[in-house]
Amino acid sequence: MEINCVEKGRRVFEMEIEELHRVSQSLAEPFTEAVATLKKTLDAQGKIVVIGIGKSGNIGHKIAATLNSTGATSVVLNSQNALHGDLGILSDGDAVIALSYSGETSELIDLLPFLKRFDVRMIGITGQLESTLGKHSDVTLLTTVNREACPLNLAPTSSSTAMLVMGDALAMTLLESRGFTEDDFSRFHPGGSLGRALLTKVSDIMRSGADLACISLQATVHDALSAMSHARSGACVITAADGTLAGIFTHGDFARSFQENADIGSHSIRELMTASPITLNSDSLAAEAVSTIGTHRIDDIVVLDPAGKPIGLVDTQDFARLKLI
Repeated sequence: MEINCVEKGRRVFEMEIEELHRVSQSLAEPFTEAVATLKKTLDAQGKIVVIGIGKSGNIGHKIAATLNSTGATSVVLNSQNALHGDLGILSDGDAVIALSYSGETSELIDLLPFLKRFDVRMIGITGQLESTLGKHSDVTLLTTVNREACPLNLAPTSSSTAMLVMGDALAMTLLESRGFTEDDFSRFHPGGSLGRALLTKVSDIMRSGADLACISLQATVHDALSAMSHARSGACVITAADGTLAGIFTHGDFARSFQENADIGSHSIRELMTASPITLNSDSLAAEAVSTIGTHRIDDIVVLDPAGKPIGLVDTQDFARLKLI
């Protein structure tokens, strides 16, 4: 039987989005309590121990990885191995996140009495409030779904996605509650383009000196083109008499104006420049430059010193060369 694969694929997306919306609407005070529990644990130098079996175990590994990447010390405890010595990873003062959609997974339930011997707080993520896990958790976060995205309503799909997003919600809310910053984030992501963007400042990547095309308000369009050509830049910074930023003029501005008037070379740059362009301070992170250019859909950002005077230009064409994207 031939099926429309794209249509079926979209239906899976739609079903899981619908179930995620339902779960999000159910968030209430227990979620706030869960975040507070995790924050209190970390503030006391404790750690977060994540436990799950099967698909829930796979989701648990991702939740622990996300927590670790945001500075929330986390480890994954295998339920079966825990009964044979690995329970030694748990300490008084830790917090446990236990995952089981049914709340009755035998390996996890067998472990509960031993977990209770420790002075730990347990956060249960389950689809069944009245399950064994739900009843024995200090805080229960429900991820109840009406149905799986599986056409047989059997394979964990909507339910596992709901668990994953619940973990992301915990991690991101915890991040904000702890005042975790971009500088903190960069300490845990030193490699790859993300690490470079987080560790690099705008002053490290901007075009400056002879590579910065800069003219005064009294200059003409011809002067701007000459300055851009000399600096091999796609934009020219315009300054006022006191050295502060007056505007920016780009090759794009020239191309659009030239279509309307081929004789614009002698025109004052003041007529065609973009006043009050997007700017960043020189001590901003390169990651902010990448985000700003994407948000505003521009190609260049003017870099200012503490006095508000232009000292450089960030060109989106440099991102790939610097391996920031």
